[in-house]
Amino acid sequence: MTVPPAEPRTPIRVLVCEDQELVRIGYVTIFSAQPDMEVVGEAEDGRAAVEAVRRLRPDVVVMDIRMPVLDGIEATRQIAGPDVDVPAKVLMTTTFNVDDYVYQALRAGASGFLLKDSTPAELINGVRTVARGESLLAPTVTRALIGRFAGRLRPADTSRPARDAVVDSLTAREMQVLEQLAAGLSNAEIAEELVITPETVKTYVSRILGKLGLRDRVQAVVLAYRVGLVSPSDEIPAS
Repeated sequence: MTVPPAEPRTPIRVLVCEDQELVRIGYVTIFSAQPDMEVVGEAEDGRAAVEAVRRLRPDVVVMDIRMPVLDGIEATRQIAGPDVDVPAKVLMTTTFNVDDYVYQALRAGASGFLLKDSTPAELINGVRTVARGESLLAPTVTRALIGRFAGRLRPADTSRPARDAVVDSLTAREMQVLEQLAAGLSNAEIAEELVITPETVKTYVSRILGKLGLRDRVQAVVLAYRVGLVSPSDEIPAS
């Protein structure tokens, strides 16, 4: 399946990290068929993934969470974590209602995640999104999954000063955008909700990240839950 890129660009160098051979071959086949993508390597376990990233310097790493030797979370932490000088862009893949590690993966530095039953088009667009330096949070997954895992951390991580620090650093409109992000809305959905343009939403997101010292919108969503700006009960029901 070939999905035309939005615009011509230098091929995106993709590393596929997946221990199931059939799934890995499927990913490689899908990405190799795209005119703007080049599969530069494959890895069957987390340790091999870390070594391949350091050797090949891919633009995007498609990483399974559950892998032998070294799991995807620890592999992601080693190539995209806060202590990494040049973090890799990692797109995690997971099986919904099976993996209990998605939230930890995002905290480890992943730029986003997709379900393993996503369509080829969704997978392709996910890689392109992460390659652009943006983050990918599938809305239905965000609403059902991120809220659930973030709720586990609130008793240990939340304090009134932490919440106030976030509120005080953002304008009222930026707070609205952050809350919409945490609810799992895309830029287009936020624009429609707030009656502004998607470009304006993108500008607000950039300002939020800069003010809060965050790398991407995934971290913004995590922070919103951690400091209690949004709770699982606030989630927008998936359609």
